[in-house]
Amino acid sequence: MAFLEPDRYFARVTRISPEDDLIGCGFTHMLLDMDNTILSRATHDIPRDVLAWLEQVREAGVSVCLLSNNWHDVPYEWAKTLDLPVVAKACKPLPHGYIAARGKIGARSADTVVVGDQLSTDVVGAHLLGMKAYLVCPLVEQDLKHTQVVRAFERMLLGARSPEGVSACEGRD
Repeated sequence: MAFLEPDRYFARVTRISPEDDLIGCGFTHMLLDMDNTILSRATHDIPRDVLAWLEQVREAGVSVCLLSNNWHDVPYEWAKTLDLPVVAKACKPLPHGYIAARGKIGARSADTVVVGDQLSTDVVGAHLLGMKAYLVCPLVEQDLKHTQVVRAFERMLLGARSPEGVSACEGRD
């Protein structure tokens, strides 16, 4: 079960303090999931507060690589817009996508945190390679059918654990 246990659990990606939760914890690199972590499945946009948070992360000196299982053009389009490297079609939690993403930003497992909204992909993949994993509540409830099934299982695993930032995952867009 340790592979499915996030190192930290946040109500929203913007609750992760670049100074305290990243730099202060020794993370100078971040592998960042896209769909429902920073990109809303409902609007297909990145909320303004998330864009501002990404800028704060960069200003703090943390290098970021987007890491997505998405097989469409969306990750590449957003990577270009955000001026960030990307590894799409990553097949998370398999290691090759994580290794490729780390390589794009010169990261090592010890100085890298993976941030995403799923235990079964983001957290497991990070832990397979010895990286820390921060789980965030998904931006919206809307999701792919197979992801909704996985999320029900993940909610059972999380049990009564509350995310940092609010008492529950409410308050999403």
